[in-house]
Amino acid sequence: MRTILLLIVSNTFMTFAWYGHLKHQDTALWKVILISWGIAFFEYCFMVPANRYGAQEGFNGFQLKTIQEVITLTVFSIFAVTFLKEPLRWNYLVSFFFLIGAVYFMFKK
Repeated sequence: MRTILLLIVSNTFMTFAWYGHLKHQDTALWKVILISWGIAFFEYCFMVPANRYGAQEGFNGFQLKTIQEVITLTVFSIFAVTFLKEPLRWNYLVSFFFLIGAVYFMFKK
């Protein structure tokens, strides 16, 4: 469970680092890059332990990456709807459904 929580926190930081500047198009690109790097530092402070703990808990690299991608899309969806004010369309939900299917097959023995 700590792996999942750390991945959620990590992806929240990374989503803001990568996409938060889209609401501030008037800010100089070099400033956005520096700010994003500063935010990404905190992302790494959570991502690295998440992967380390996940490996210790029995997840392999493929499983950790798949979990991380599903969390990334979940965090980004919430971010896009609430922060960027973008609509959540039906085809996005269908694609998420297929990703959940990928998770199922990733963990199938």
